[in-house]
Parts: sequence; structure tokens; C-alpha cells
Amino acid sequence: MIALGFAAGLPYLLIFSTLSAWLRDEGIERSVIGFFSWVSVTYSIKILWSPIVDKVRLPILTRFLGQRRSWMLLAQFGIIAGLIGMASADTHTQLATIAGCAILVAFCSATQDVSIDAFRIESSVTEYQGAMAAMYVLGYRLALLVAGAGSFYIAEFFDWHTAYFAMAAAMSFGVITTLCLRSPAAENTFKKLEKTTFLNQVRDAIIHPFTDFFARQGRLGWLILLLIAIYKMSDVTMGVMANPFYLDLGFNKKEIAEISKIFGFFMTIAGAALGGVFVVRYGVMRPLLVGAIATASTNLLFAALANTKPDLTLLAGVISADNLSGGFATAVFIAYLSGLARSGYTATQYALFSSLMTFPAQLLGGFSGIIVDRFGYINFFIYASLIGLPAIFLVFWFWRRELAELKT
Repeated sequence: MIALGFAAGLPYLLIFSTLSAWLRDEGIERSVIGFFSWVSVTYSIKILWSPIVDKVRLPILTRFLGQRRSWMLLAQFGIIAGLIGMASADTHTQLATIAGCAILVAFCSATQDVSIDAFRIESSVTEYQGAMAAMYVLGYRLALLVAGAGSFYIAEFFDWHTAYFAMAAAMSFGVITTLCLRSPAAENTFKKLEKTTFLNQVRDAIIHPFTDFFARQGRLGWLILLLIAIYKMSDVTMGVMANPFYLDLGFNKKEIAEISKIFGFFMTIAGAALGGVFVVRYGVMRPLLVGAIATASTNLLFAALANTKPDLTLLAGVISADNLSGGFATAVFIAYLSGLARSGYTATQYALFSSLMTFPAQLLGGFSGIIVDRFGYINFFIYASLIGLPAIFLVFWFWRRELAELKT
């Protein structure tokens, strides 16, 4: 799971905050950078093709690698191609090319996420999903360290193009991992699917995952989907402007890499480990509430940071709090989502959950550059904190409802 998390996490920053830093370092306007963040919306609409990943067998590849690994491998080669395309383009004359290649990376990365999530859930029983999620987050965060601090260091001593070429080479770890894995036993369901008619295949791939979810959850399913849609809204919205914010404050790329990426990495791992322990000890709902409160609250620290002169100690303190709460909330939330999916429809259902998790925030994030230009960083971070309040109230309601059911 550490290795798969690494393969999943590496492309994300390269089309999100690292790309924002690259563009800002090249003098691209913040409003344009904000719109570039819409590339990551691709992650949020992966539900549209997740039934294909769930059920469609790839020629030759599926025969040798199985359903999950064949799609993982195809997606990884697509990511490598997209990163090479971004690295080969000029930011001042070929922004459209960079955007197109970023979309390719995002599409293939989202496809890889669908197959990895299904592989993870189908490879372990429910009792171990918390630990699996924690290890996945560890690998994911290792990749963020490489794509974040690694890219910043390479860009500082060479240039951004070299950094992206290096990241394309780093994706080879994902390829090697995929080739060395064994397929989960649950993949025998695809053999049964091949014997049905085309209409039954369409129904089983597209309709049944949704009817199955609402059959199990009833009317509560809509509130669950609403919670998924707003839980990470505060965190994702803030992340679009994080690196431009550090650069505009006066920190250089080396300082950002050391404090935000390396030091912040260890705080995130500590938060993820703490989240995994809390899920085992207290269940999911109480840690989920703690994570929602902490994530929204830490954005206020960035608002305070925006009102000070550049100070590495203060920056380290704010990033420590933010990454600790972010790692905690992410590990707990992944465990929560994993418990909602059912084997047989794992890829489609989990893709629905993870798509809803980021889509509203990414839409709002596209306007973050405009908000910063018009109202300043302080008001932007206060705004990012306030939009986390609905998630806190909804998690609290679910928790109280769970306690009431246990008493009866």
C-alpha cells in the first residue's frame, strides 16, 4: 500500500500546487493560476468512466495482469507521457500545451486512483481498512514529498523543466510495483460478467453500483453524499494558493521545500498515523469530527501568517498544525469512505465518493486567484476556514445519530 500510495500521489501536486508555484515563479498572473487548478477537476469526474475501469477488460493486458493491475499500468504510462509533454513546453508561449498535457496527467492519474482504490479495498477485509488507509496515506505523502520538495530543489538548482522530467522518471516506481503485485481474489467476478448479455453488463456496470448504495443506506444516502462533498472543501480550496502565497510572502523555493514540504511531510505522517490509531480505538465518527474541526481551524493560522513579515519559525509552526490536521483528517476520511463501498462495485462506488470529496472545492478553487487579487490573502484564508463549518455540523449530526442507535 505504501508503494501504491506513492504512485497515486506523485502526479497530483505536479498539476496542482507545484504547477501553481512553477507558473507563479515564471510571472504568470494569479487569476490564470487559479483557473489552471480546474485541471484537477478531472479527479472529481472520474465517476463517469469508473464503470469502464470496473468492468471492461483491456486486450492482452488484462489476460496477463488482471483487471485492476492492467488499468493501473495503462494509466501510469499515460501519466509519464503527460509529464514529459509538460516538461518540454514553454510557459510563456505554450501555456495551452501545458494545460493539455496537465489534463492528460490528471485523467490518467484519476484512472489510476480508481483502479488502486478498488485493488486496496478488494485486497483486505473491513477490519484492516484503517491500517491499509494509513499505509496508503504514508506512500501518498512520500510521493508528495518527492513531487513537492523534490521538484522545488531541482527547480532551484536547475530549472522547472528538469524537475518535471525527473518526476516522469520517478513514475517508473509505480510501473515496477504494478508488475510485481498479485491480483485480488475478488476479480473472479469479471468472469461471471462475461457470460451475461450486453444490456446486463451495462446495468451491472453503471446502474447497480448506485442502486446498491441507496438500497443499503436508504434516504440517509443523500446526506452521506453531501458530507462527502463538503468534508474536504476547506482544505482543498486553500491549497490552490498555498505555494503562490509562500512565494509572495518572500520565501524562496529552497525555504519552501525545506519547511513546507520536508518538515510538513513528517507532520502529515504523524497526523495520518494518529488518525489510523484513533479509528481503531474510537471508531470512525469521532475522529472524523476532530478532523473536520482541525482542518477548518488551521486556515485561520494562515490568515494570521499573511499579516506578518517572513519568518521561518512562524511558517514552520503554521505548516506543522496544518499538515498534522490534514494527515489526520485524510486517513480517517479514507477509512470512512472505504467502509461505504461494497465488493463487486468497489471501483465505481469509491470513485463516486472520492469524486464528490473534491469536486465542489475544486470548482471554488478555480476562483481563488481572483479572490486573492480582489480581497487579499487574509480574507481568502478566513473565507476558506468558514466554508468548513457545514462539514463540522453534519459530522456532529451523524455522530449523535450513531450514539442514539447504539443506545437503542
